Amino acid sequence: MIIVLGIESSCDETAAALVRADRTILAQHIASQDEAHAPYGGVVPEIAARAHAERLAPLIAATLADAGMVLADVDAVAATAGPGLIGGVMVGLVTAKALAMASDKPLIAINHLEGHALSPRLADPSLEYPYLLLLVSGGHCQLLLVEGVGHYRRLATTIDDGLGEAFDKTAKILGLGYPGGPAVERLAATGNARAVALPRPLLGSAEPHFSFAGLKSAVMRAKQAQVSSGYSDADIAAAFQQAAIDCVIDRTRRALAGIGPETSISALVVAGGVAANTAMRTALAALAAEHDLPFVAPPLALCTDNAAMIAWAGVERLALGQNDPFDCPARPRWPLDPDAAPARGAGVKA
Repeated sequence: MIIVLGIESSCDETAAALVRADRTILAQHIASQDEAHAPYGGVVPEIAARAHAERLAPLIAATLADAGMVLADVDAVAATAGPGLIGGVMVGLVTAKALAMASDKPLIAINHLEGHALSPRLADPSLEYPYLLLLVSGGHCQLLLVEGVGHYRRLATTIDDGLGEAFDKTAKILGLGYPGGPAVERLAATGNARAVALPRPLLGSAEPHFSFAGLKSAVMRAKQAQVSSGYSDADIAAAFQQAAIDCVIDRTRRALAGIGPETSISALVVAGGVAANTAMRTALAALAAEHDLPFVAPPLALCTDNAAMIAWAGVERLALGQNDPFDCPARPRWPLDPDAAPARGAGVKA
């Protein structure tokens, strides 16, 4: 049975994992860099790349040891080849190339977004293609029709900022530290979402895309007006989170309505770091129920950046006979659907 070693280093998580084709995660290790980046309120690329270079080899060795395996026992080496912070991506990809070359194993260069897109199938064997995927992370917010491995039709993307970035910026405005998403969610649980009026960008728009830049700016203005208005930081956090959820549900509902009768999707699926948000999951589950669809979300450990999802994407690709040459490049940008029509604004980069 196929076993793949996966390596993830696209941002601020250094990770290695061994995954078998029966969906068993044999071993995995993740080294977080939260403490190193916390003083800066966000990820510093140079610090991240240096940490990947220092930590990756010991993590791989520990992962193999935990599984009682050596490199010769694996069938392929898969690594994130983009998109992401180019320094970190290069560390992981070059390491994977060296390991694959030294052990005479296939190399599989994985799109980090494909890792997220396929991660629900690692957790749920019943999930069949095609499915509608909401991919929400620090740098991305997309709706994709996942038709098969390597076959993704982008229905919508953000025209400015990713939703995870908006959560992190809100956390910074409120002085909650880094990483911001979990901190905003915890604070929002104690606040009144109706106490602060915040906009819902593109709500009800015929345009399919997302926008969060204006919402971030509105949070800043709300914080500046806080003393005279009398609401709390918890109220701001709750109002922001609810506005973000309202936008996501509206855009996802529009995407569901736009899928033609010739396409029968198996489920509504969410993946990516923001998919760990409990309130977001609850709202999406209700939307799926409205459309008589199963709702699928990976376990929280598979939502944030991890190597198990990269290894699983490698398993899926290797099962189809796919691998990559040793001169494959590291890519700071790598769209899942390169043929999608450009969205106005910064969304073209997605």
